Amino acid sequence: MSREDFKSFIPADQTLPELTLKAVLVGMILAIIMGSANAYLGLYAGMTVSAAIPGAIMALALLKPLKGNILENVIGMQGAAAGEALAAGIIFTIPALVVIGAWDSIHYLETTVIALIGGILGVLWMVPLRRALIIKTDLPFPEGIAVAAVMTTAVGDREEGEGTGGSIWMVVGALLAGLVKFSQVSLNIFRGSVEDVIDAGKYYILGQDRGGYFYGGAAASPALLGVGYIVGPRIASFVFAGGILGWIILTPLILLSTGMPGDAATPIDGFYKIWEDYVRYIGVGAMVVGGLYTIWGLRNNLMGGIKEAVIGLRGGEVKEKKRTEADLDFKKVFLTIGFLVIPTFIIYAWVSEQYAISAFMSVLLVIAAFLASAIAGYMAGLLGSSNNPISGVTVAVLLFVSIIMLAFGATGLEGMTIVILMAAVVCCAGAISGDVLQSLAAGQMIGSTPYKQQLAEIFGILAAAPVLGIVVKALDSAYGIGTKNLPAPQAFLMGGIVKGVIGGEMVWPYVIAGAFLALVLIMMDIPVLPVAIGTYLPLTLSIPIFAGGIVRALVDRYINKRSPNSGQEDEASDWEMAIQKHGVSPKEKANRTGLLFTAGLIAGEALVGVISAFLIIGHIDIALLGKAPAWPGMLVWGYIAFLMGYIVIRTFNKARAEHVET
Repeated sequence: MSREDFKSFIPADQTLPELTLKAVLVGMILAIIMGSANAYLGLYAGMTVSAAIPGAIMALALLKPLKGNILENVIGMQGAAAGEALAAGIIFTIPALVVIGAWDSIHYLETTVIALIGGILGVLWMVPLRRALIIKTDLPFPEGIAVAAVMTTAVGDREEGEGTGGSIWMVVGALLAGLVKFSQVSLNIFRGSVEDVIDAGKYYILGQDRGGYFYGGAAASPALLGVGYIVGPRIASFVFAGGILGWIILTPLILLSTGMPGDAATPIDGFYKIWEDYVRYIGVGAMVVGGLYTIWGLRNNLMGGIKEAVIGLRGGEVKEKKRTEADLDFKKVFLTIGFLVIPTFIIYAWVSEQYAISAFMSVLLVIAAFLASAIAGYMAGLLGSSNNPISGVTVAVLLFVSIIMLAFGATGLEGMTIVILMAAVVCCAGAISGDVLQSLAAGQMIGSTPYKQQLAEIFGILAAAPVLGIVVKALDSAYGIGTKNLPAPQAFLMGGIVKGVIGGEMVWPYVIAGAFLALVLIMMDIPVLPVAIGTYLPLTLSIPIFAGGIVRALVDRYINKRSPNSGQEDEASDWEMAIQKHGVSPKEKANRTGLLFTAGLIAGEALVGVISAFLIIGHIDIALLGKAPAWPGMLVWGYIAFLMGYIVIRTFNKARAEHVET
């Protein structure tokens, strides 16, 4: 079924209270909580925890006593996700100003204004892009599916139909993944990943003896298994192929030709250093070209949105849409985007005192934010917000803007400051855009009104931005950016890139190689972005995604062989199965059970990840072991992978037997 004809959980002709005061307040409160937790976690560990699923669960809990309906729960979830995404945009970039010496400490006012501008731009650019990226593509939106499954299972009408019996498996999945995550992060019973480097002997190259090495590793992440299952074997294979290219082929070859870095304490550290300094930029180059090519492929759908906006600007009549297709008014959206150039210019000019450059960059920023938002939104739809390498998009913007600053001759701290502030706005916009699309996809399945979701996201940004400025400034004052207690790894990456480009030390050949890789993949009709993401991400993340895809392939093969009508009729999509409750075939019942179980895996790991973040913030140490082993965690992870397939096959066989009896 085309997504144009998709029948949502709440029909388009049914109207329920949605953007209510209680739902908005819950969303704003959750935005502050989730944003603050992730600000610390990102500065401490270089990563954030996606808040869409934990936000959905917390919204359900907070709104239940207030008799909130499912559409109000979506609004509450939207605010929580906005706070987390905005935190990622800020902590990945703003501290870089301290790293390069432009600021002595975090500046509250500038940080807050940048967060507001970037966050709102991210929401606004997703208004004309919503149909193009959600309705007109087949992107899976794995976290959107998980949110829809969680909400419809929790608040759906249990009296209709016979049900699918899958909700218990969602709970089991959540408990299993939550227990694994808590054991890894908080109890430290076993490590969250296993990795090793194998010595492949000595080789005589270019007149010197060089050591050969091979790397292998995998993260024991149930959530990534779930993501791989949802996106399917094809996309999972492309991500894995990118990981193989980056970690099994290119990094060992570079090590073989240059030798192990002298400052590497261990071979694993050497591998990561080569990947971070060189191979990662191949992924960045491929992302840029792949992202632009993706936008080009969506040009007709994008032009349709722009055409509608022009009609609105001219005062013409726009075709009235059904409730579940109603976005914010395009005329007001584009006018607001244009207006945001003014505060952007003011903040850039104020900080850098470079007025002409600030004016040019403020206009350029709007275009860069559009491109970054589209690319980041597409990648979030592909693999989910948690696995969206938004830092890769930000690195691409840093490279592009740094070149422009070099052309202007602005090579001092003032020029670097504008570069990082532009990257900060774009990073916030990109992070928010991925979050908005993921939430809008969930809303599309559930039956929410898009413009009300878009407003809820803006309310979440308005609540989180002023608080995030206080939180980041307080963390800097208490621990200091770059100290052991607050390493801020992503900020150091951004600062190092700006210094490298303006200082003439950037590894441009690798970025260009990535661009040519993307061109070759395009000519071979292979999706570029999954491969680019696999090259950019650590191999430990690509492996569990690939494993989840393998399980899905084996399960689908088993079920298709034993389904008499397989291929003879339209099958329900993952979107339909995520919200479907009754009247399903044995095959659809089994597949829905798989989706609910994997949704539980994603939800459980994400929720416990947030709980663990709060334990870290509160300096609550409940670790049971000083140095945890890795293999027990991999055994548990392998069992969950087996269980994922077994549950689906068991459900299918049971449903088929019942169907034969009747």
